[in-house]
Amino acid sequence: MQAADSVAAPTPAPKPAQAPSTTLSYLPVGMFGSVMGLTGLSIAWHLAHQHFGLPAWIGQAIGALAVLDFIVLAIAYAVKAASGFAAVKAEFANPVAGNLFGTPLISLLLLPFVLVDVSLELARLSWVLGAVLMTVFGWAIVIRWITVRHTGAQIAPTWIVPVVGMLDVPLAVPLLQWDGLHGVMMFGTAVGLFFALPLLTMLLIRLAMEDPLPAPLQPSLLIVLAPFAVGFSAYVTTTGQIDGFAEGLYMVMLFVLPILLGRLRHLPHCSPFRVSWWAASFPLAATAVAALKYADHARHPVTDAIAALILAIASLIIAVFAVQTLGGVARGKLRDLS
Repeated sequence: MQAADSVAAPTPAPKPAQAPSTTLSYLPVGMFGSVMGLTGLSIAWHLAHQHFGLPAWIGQAIGALAVLDFIVLAIAYAVKAASGFAAVKAEFANPVAGNLFGTPLISLLLLPFVLVDVSLELARLSWVLGAVLMTVFGWAIVIRWITVRHTGAQIAPTWIVPVVGMLDVPLAVPLLQWDGLHGVMMFGTAVGLFFALPLLTMLLIRLAMEDPLPAPLQPSLLIVLAPFAVGFSAYVTTTGQIDGFAEGLYMVMLFVLPILLGRLRHLPHCSPFRVSWWAASFPLAATAVAALKYADHARHPVTDAIAALILAIASLIIAVFAVQTLGGVARGKLRDLS
């Protein structure tokens, strides 16, 4: 069992003291959060094209970047695993960073939104791999939670990723042109929403009763948006309607968003940019997606303004993350950003 202070660097892969540094050993699996953020933003801009008439090429270009990002990261992380699998095992064993192994699996569940225009078969393959592996990963993490004793300080927003990430299972199903998957959609939606409540409760208790989250971990607080934003989209996709429950998820999302954005604006003053900040990208993009879907349903100037504002905020923040990351790579400083 690791000490409570091990949460100070949750996303980077832990480096065992006895093991020498290997190729890309510093590359955190949480970097796949950038694929999630870019794919989610691509979906949001696609909806903005439909609702506001904004240029379609913006969403298409962001989607292409997401696919390229996934390919590059998959190759890089495979190199890391091949050159020193001990680093991968240590990262998975970390009670905080290990949860982020769900990010490449969620990426597989989201990429069909981009891939379906290129190849329906490839989109289906990506979704099947993502759905199966996400379910197995969720089982493994829940088993860890109930068999390994953890401290309150080890509870972090990343704990939301493994099982609440099941909410991403139904999102792309309507694009796959497969019948008979309603039960799978309901499975993902039900599991994600069920586990969201206790996880959010534990996280709020941890934030209120333990030491504040370390500065590099602060952006991950935006993951708290996911159960409401992604939950809204998953529920609407599964049921085919925006009813009172869906509206409730949307309203809670709007309540929580300003609180978390308020925390985010202090980050440049308390820590330099880290690639772990990408954990905030997908929840923001998912919030924009939910706002645009609700605006299309409500058809009111206020909901239109809210959707446009959230889309602008998500686009700006993700653009900043991308510029900072690419700048670090160009300067050969990715290790420092990790």
